[in-house]
Amino acid sequence: MAFRTSGGRFLAGLALTGFMLAVAGCQSGDNGILDLGFGKKKDPTAPPPPQDPKIMASQLRAYCPKVTVRDGTAFFNTYVKDVQKPKPKLKKTGDAAADAAAQAAADAAAATPPDDSARIIYQASIGDVTRDCSNANGQLAMKIAVAGRIVPGPKFSPGTITMPIRIAVMHGTDVLYSQLHPYQVQVTDPSVATQFVFTDNNIVVPAPSAQDYQAYAGYDEAEPKATTDKPKKKTHRKKAAATN
Repeated sequence: MAFRTSGGRFLAGLALTGFMLAVAGCQSGDNGILDLGFGKKKDPTAPPPPQDPKIMASQLRAYCPKVTVRDGTAFFNTYVKDVQKPKPKLKKTGDAAADAAAQAAADAAAATPPDDSARIIYQASIGDVTRDCSNANGQLAMKIAVAGRIVPGPKFSPGTITMPIRIAVMHGTDVLYSQLHPYQVQVTDPSVATQFVFTDNNIVVPAPSAQDYQAYAGYDEAEPKATTDKPKKKTHRKKAAATN
């Protein structure tokens, strides 16, 4: 009886398993949701599943690269030039160790830079950037605007200041456009901040084939300095008198 009962349960279990596999096979053959290898074999000539849709031409024409202010280029401070102090000379006391220590302390004090906050002429900062684009004739034309303000410092005097603002457009590591603008602003009131807006309207780069351009705006202190070399005077050599 125990054998029969066990056998009956075993047969019932096989029947239930066969029913579940049959249902799974039907589902696999119908819609491919469950594939246990009992359905039809996959067709090797069947086309691969569709890939992500490509960017349409209309999307590229409407594309306008984002403008970013790189770290360290949002601020531009100017300071008065340091006046190098001569190293102090101390009277010797006869104690070599004490004289050396006193001289080292005096040299360190002379080498300590002055307080920067008291040397500031003005501080300029960029608060916002924006852009506008148009695409025609295989080229992308951009206008990039930079808005910011100028805060006069303790050493400021009213007048015209020049800020080096660089605008660049990159495609990966390729530089498509880069221009340094010595932008001038008139500041008349040293007690308040002066707002400014700079716009570069001359940006033209090849039309992109994908949405992977990047534009940058910011201060660039590597502004080329104007030459101070004076023209050399021409020297006229006297001709030696001819001798017979």
